[in-house]
Amino acid sequence: MIAPPFAAFTESEHRSRIARAREDLAAAGYDGCIIVAPENLFYLVGYDSVSANICPQALILSVHDKRDPTLLVRNLDLPLVKETSWLTDVQTYQLFVDDVAGLVAKIATDQGIAKGRLGLDMQSPAVTGSYTRALESAMSAARLEDVSHILNRIQLIKSPAEIHYMREAASYANLGLEAARRTLQPGVSEFALCAAVEVAARAAGSDYPALPTECGSGTRSVSGHATAMPKIIGKDELVHLEFAGVARRYHSVSMVTMATGDPGIVARRLYDVGRESLLAGLEECRPGAQVADIDIASRKPIERAGLDQAAQMRFGVGIGIAYPPIWLSSLQIDRFSSGTLVPGMTFYVHSWLSLGREGLGVMLGGTYLVTETGIEALSGAGPVDLLTV
Repeated sequence: MIAPPFAAFTESEHRSRIARAREDLAAAGYDGCIIVAPENLFYLVGYDSVSANICPQALILSVHDKRDPTLLVRNLDLPLVKETSWLTDVQTYQLFVDDVAGLVAKIATDQGIAKGRLGLDMQSPAVTGSYTRALESAMSAARLEDVSHILNRIQLIKSPAEIHYMREAASYANLGLEAARRTLQPGVSEFALCAAVEVAARAAGSDYPALPTECGSGTRSVSGHATAMPKIIGKDELVHLEFAGVARRYHSVSMVTMATGDPGIVARRLYDVGRESLLAGLEECRPGAQVADIDIASRKPIERAGLDQAAQMRFGVGIGIAYPPIWLSSLQIDRFSSGTLVPGMTFYVHSWLSLGREGLGVMLGGTYLVTETGIEALSGAGPVDLLTV
């Protein structure tokens, strides 16, 4: 069989992932699974398309029957399947004409799982409330439960091929970082600064990101997830950015806070504490480290500075395959979670501090790979001194 022209992985790698999904789903007591999230479809069968966030689709997987899963997509999207996936059991429907949930139920019946305990990746934005209700109605004899955690868990440790894409994505993110440093100056708009970042990454080969470029300058720096506005960046302002480079849907995030001149003693102190926090957290990142211990360590410099209320974000989160509207994975690096760093995991961290009354905010961080002996920095400015232009 000829490989699809834009396949990101070999068929054998996908089949090993399907086998692992079946094993974990069976161990949890499931008879099968209905998979909708585009990142899960891409991971398991290679189908690369944003269409799951536009119209209903599903991969129906039997746990006990070892036949290939069946993919149901809109007829318009069939060429997208053929160019990225090796899967041959593909069925189509006509939008607004066919009963999609009814077709899913028929496929599940053919696979002998329509009356069983079935998983559904309910935490995905692609699994809308109306689609869930339609599936429950069409398969009233089945019991649908959320298995997002199972499907996410098998993606946490990256294969060598996945790590290659993570490093490629990081190269694009770092080009965006260089462009931000070259472009920033008083009088440049937030739109123009973000455009320079995005052009640098995309021109080099980056795929589209799952989230827009984050940018906050001046008093807007106090916002943690600000997107660019038609604001002209002034002199002596803090400016922070967060954006991703993307290679075959694998994301690597860069973060940086810079200043246009002298932002003032309070801003510089805030940045220095953020830098100490990032360093303290990174020093705890190693194979076998508990995520709670990492977050606790990152908070100690903040607590010593009396800035507890300025720290409102978790220290880090896992990252890998992503589609709009989000690039987070299930790995949480915070003091409220349990989990252990394992070689092959990729994550990004941020030291985020904001002072609402003063209108100041800083963001430092980047993306890292857990190796056999420690961590490897992939992208982001990291714990550097404040860059001023």
